[in-house]
Amino acid sequence: MPLPLNASTWPPPQWAAHYEEMRVDDAWYSGNRQRLTRIYSNHKRPTERRRLWGRKSYEHRQDRRDNRLHVPLPGDIASTSADLLFADMPSIKVEDKGTQERLDQLLDEGRAHQVFLGAAEQAAALSGVFLRVTWDRDLAPRPLLTVMQPDGAVPEWRFGLLRAVSFWRELDGSTESTVWRHFERHESGRIVHALYEGTGDNVGRRVPLTEHPDTVDLVDSLDRDGEGISTGIRDLTAAYVPNMLPNRLHRGSPIGRSDYAAPIYDQFDALDEVWTSWMRDIRLARARLIVPDGYMRNDGPGKGASFDDDREVWHSLKMPPNEGAGITLNQFDIRVEEHQRTAESLTRQATQSAGYSAQSFGLDGGGQAITATEVDSRDQRSMVTRRKKTGYWRHGVADMTHVMLQLDAKLFGSHITPARPRVEFGDGVAESEQSTATTLDLLNRAGAVSTATKVKILNPEWDDTAVQAEVRAILAETGAAAPDPVGAFPN
Repeated sequence: MPLPLNASTWPPPQWAAHYEEMRVDDAWYSGNRQRLTRIYSNHKRPTERRRLWGRKSYEHRQDRRDNRLHVPLPGDIASTSADLLFADMPSIKVEDKGTQERLDQLLDEGRAHQVFLGAAEQAAALSGVFLRVTWDRDLAPRPLLTVMQPDGAVPEWRFGLLRAVSFWRELDGSTESTVWRHFERHESGRIVHALYEGTGDNVGRRVPLTEHPDTVDLVDSLDRDGEGISTGIRDLTAAYVPNMLPNRLHRGSPIGRSDYAAPIYDQFDALDEVWTSWMRDIRLARARLIVPDGYMRNDGPGKGASFDDDREVWHSLKMPPNEGAGITLNQFDIRVEEHQRTAESLTRQATQSAGYSAQSFGLDGGGQAITATEVDSRDQRSMVTRRKKTGYWRHGVADMTHVMLQLDAKLFGSHITPARPRVEFGDGVAESEQSTATTLDLLNRAGAVSTATKVKILNPEWDDTAVQAEVRAILAETGAAAPDPVGAFPN
């Protein structure tokens, strides 16, 4: 959709279902108990309100502690997804040497590795994420790679390809009766800014950007028409990266699906129920003393009675001599094994439904050292999921790094030849030094590898200059370097 018309319903009806699903995913991802309670206690379906986090009895008892506990497995799943994808920075290469040097500088100064890690984690939880390239000359003399949230975007598609997107946010100063919204619409060759004054469920009317302090600074950067900013390039300055496709609830939609959308909300809720029950067993198993009335000491009118468990001598107790009643110790058993097996089973099922191996979450590891091949075998499901996701990320990363190079040349005067980079992800499994050394030794004995290749295998992050320098040093130290024929001539 273009910028919303005045008095339009907000959020747009066609996106309301997507936003609602993202709110549920966000509550589990955040691990915030208040958010979970708010989502489920106000859910439109009564069956959802009967979940652990939908039980209002915990809220209405002000004198009672809320003993519900949350296991942050949803956050662990999202974090694991990001680690599998971007624990190592992918290779982003272009042919031209000067352009490559500038690209490396842009990625390093822009902390692209951290940006990708954060984006991948949020994408796993919220079904996808938007990468955006923008600039601020007062902040940095280069394009900026940023992340935009899917629950604050209204994208427009054509044949499954993103043709435009409007990012929106609620501004400071909004109240229950008045909501200020800033819209930033990215389209081919242009970025349009707009400010609306409305209500919680209505976008209201469009007003000048000068009406709110958060948008007044944008006025100076607008073109002569007073609405947008020309980028000077044809490519869109935003890209959508789906977490995984297809979306099972909205078939045919380009919007991705969350790792939680198997769905595994039932497992999350049951795991919290088990953990809460386990801790309840521990509370109930505290040693308690049952004391006859005669053992109690009167603390005076209105102050009740108390028992001194440090007292050694008791006398003049008014107790029937034939009952033999005394202090009784009461202590319940803790069902450790039952709770532990149930919790591990739920965790295993949830992670498997999300597309990961139990090994990735430390469930099947015995602590013993294993080879990279064994890791790959045990983590096969995680590796398959990783390879699927790299396919989605490869295109988004390539598109936005290409846009960065174009804007760098167009707006910041860099003398480079912009080109769309090749993005390659590693295999995701790090060989141990012992395993690598064994492999290189076998290849060397077979005469099937050069010194340069051995150095490159041992140090894959080195460039060609560093590799050649190391090769020359190795050959000189081992005496394998070819003699200098010129150096043998007499002066």
